[in-house]
Amino acid sequence: MSGGIRTDAAPAPVGAYPHARRVGNLLFLSGVGPREPGSDKVPGNVYDHDGSLAAYDIEAQCRQVFANVRAVLEASGARWEDLVDVTVFLTDMARDFPVYNRIYAEYFAGVDACRTTLGISALPTPIAIELKCVAALAGA
Repeated sequence: MSGGIRTDAAPAPVGAYPHARRVGNLLFLSGVGPREPGSDKVPGNVYDHDGSLAAYDIEAQCRQVFANVRAVLEASGARWEDLVDVTVFLTDMARDFPVYNRIYAEYFAGVDACRTTLGISALPTPIAIELKCVAALAGA
């Protein structure tokens, strides 16, 4: 087994855990959200005058979460094509699934990863999507 993998190319984890961990030829990514690396800004979030979340753009969040997953994969010596399993958490399945599913098809064209999508009530930061991924690496 290897130690945890961390990278500044992805947003910092919101807890005491690594971005990823390699075990044999498998790479397990911790939950990855759409916060921007360095600033923690969530693309497309709109806040009202008291700082409460008023609206969000699921397309912007999808594109950023996929960029963050790619950054963790690359920092771990993996490629997008190495993904074998993706678990997706959406906080508003009815509203966001059609957009998410369309964007997922763009990013995963030619990648034969298994996928599970779950509707949940909340995530620990003001985000609407989070991914948990597993990649299979050659030469381990």
